[in-house]
Amino acid sequence: VQLQASGGGLVQPGGSLRLSCAGSRITLARYAMSWYRQAPGKEREAVSCISWGDERTYYSDSVKGRFTISRDNAKNTLYLQMNSLKPEDTAIYYCATGPNCTVGPGPTDYWGQGTLVTVSS
Repeated sequence: VQLQASGGGLVQPGGSLRLSCAGSRITLARYAMSWYRQAPGKEREAVSCISWGDERTYYSDSVKGRFTISRDNAKNTLYLQMNSLKPEDTAIYYCATGPNCTVGPGPTDYWGQGTLVTVSS
């Protein structure tokens, strides 16, 4: 099983990026899927989640209105569209499976390897 995160890079403040998380040997549609991030010197934080079944979406207050989580089940891929990026969005972004968007990933869930987003002028 593998989650391959991609799409990170260097972007100026106010810019946009779209992260992708492709599943290999795992059907992402059967899981709630989350994006987490970890900035230098800080703890990992939940950014967004999309539930399985009803596809409800959840966002942290810090990204609400700027980020959009979605998935393409035919491509077995999760996305995070990030707009109006700020320097404080700089972090390594990780995708992860989970049983639902309330509990979050557990010890048997899967994590991607992370993709670095740097927002700087």
